[in-house]
Amino acid sequence: MFDWIEGIDSRAIVHPDAVLGRDVTVGPFSVIGPEVRIGDGTWIGPHVTIDGRVTIGEGNRIFPFSVIGYPPQDLKYDGAPTEVVIGDRNVLREYCQVHRGTRGGGGLTRIGSEGFFMVGTHIAHDCEIGDHVLFANAGTLAGHVLVEDHATIGAFSGVHQFCRIGRHAFVGGYSVVTRDALPYCLTVGNRALCYGINVVGLKRAGFSGETIRALDRAARSIFRPGVKREQALAEVEEKLGSVPEVSEMVEFIRSATRGVIPIRLGATP
Repeated sequence: MFDWIEGIDSRAIVHPDAVLGRDVTVGPFSVIGPEVRIGDGTWIGPHVTIDGRVTIGEGNRIFPFSVIGYPPQDLKYDGAPTEVVIGDRNVLREYCQVHRGTRGGGGLTRIGSEGFFMVGTHIAHDCEIGDHVLFANAGTLAGHVLVEDHATIGAFSGVHQFCRIGRHAFVGGYSVVTRDALPYCLTVGNRALCYGINVVGLKRAGFSGETIRALDRAARSIFRPGVKREQALAEVEEKLGSVPEVSEMVEFIRSATRGVIPIRLGATP
């Protein structure tokens, strides 16, 4: 049930079992299902559909024709009561789609807080999205993708199922990502290649010059030709392991199950 009706347009359809917090706005012709929970101060524009087990936090803005919580596009989906959980203060622009999880994938699609999702973003089943991410128009994730905090997905880019996009990674527009995209790096292309540390983005994010130089040294050492990967990782740990971001990159590479997109030394995108 909901206890705030002033912001609900009379032409919207809100199921009486839905739970809406204070100061929630629901625009005309939007549909809110019975298992939906929406936090205080969230604005839902016209023609939005939210159904299934969906929990949305506070202060979000959801624009027209977005669809949240519908069944996954997975032929194995058997109608299991899976869900979507979205954090606080996200912006989902027009035509965004967020599908609920599958039984085999953990049953949950999760989006963190403070994200910005531009027109036509597609978040498939069982994806996990961190905080402060940015998806440009038509950024598309297949199922089971992990996107870590502060990552950027460029316009019309597609990410293969089970891939990871590392923290502060920048995936350029029109990219096709079929392996893990390294944290702190610039990855772009079809098929995507990595062109080194995302220096401009890291400076804008407030990283020190010392940290950026350490990441650059580590990346060049790890992917230099003629050296086995594990040997290079061990050398980087010994020389630069005191820098937390370098340690994070090393662990990201070691934990990859699909492999990582290697850095193309000396190339420019």
